[in-house]
Amino acid sequence: MPHAIRTGTPPRPPTAEEVEVIALVPLLEPFFRKVRVREQMPPALREAMEKHGLTARHGAVLPHLLAGVPLTVGQIAGRLHVSLPTASELVGALSRAGIVERAEDPGNRRRVLVSLAEDYRPLLETFVALRGEPLLRALDGLTPEERAGFVAGLTAWVREVQG
Repeated sequence: MPHAIRTGTPPRPPTAEEVEVIALVPLLEPFFRKVRVREQMPPALREAMEKHGLTARHGAVLPHLLAGVPLTVGQIAGRLHVSLPTASELVGALSRAGIVERAEDPGNRRRVLVSLAEDYRPLLETFVALRGEPLLRALDGLTPEERAGFVAGLTAWVREVQG
């Protein structure tokens, strides 16, 4: 289905099947609300976030660091679709809270590498696993073919949203 914004064509009325799918999206909103997210956060991580005035924008950086591969501030900016100064501000606040660590890139001294502080890694892993449980349970109920289709569709949607 063409994307109306990209093509410049006026949007067409959605089909009944498309309405059914689109109507599911708002049902996910309560899962992503700030209050629900804070409730699921391990207490030590929540306390550190609150003590240092960190918000969901700061928290959005953290899952990107779970892979254990340090990222540059520029890479973080790209992944979050924010400006370099904004990414730098987010990383700085997380660093002051002790949740992330910054280090000079040995290959390029002008770049800063950002990694998750090891004390916070298990807390973030627990939090991400807890947040992912409903999705994993839903996937468990699907056949391998349905799972592959769901993942392909979700991946395509993410690509469209990130545009």
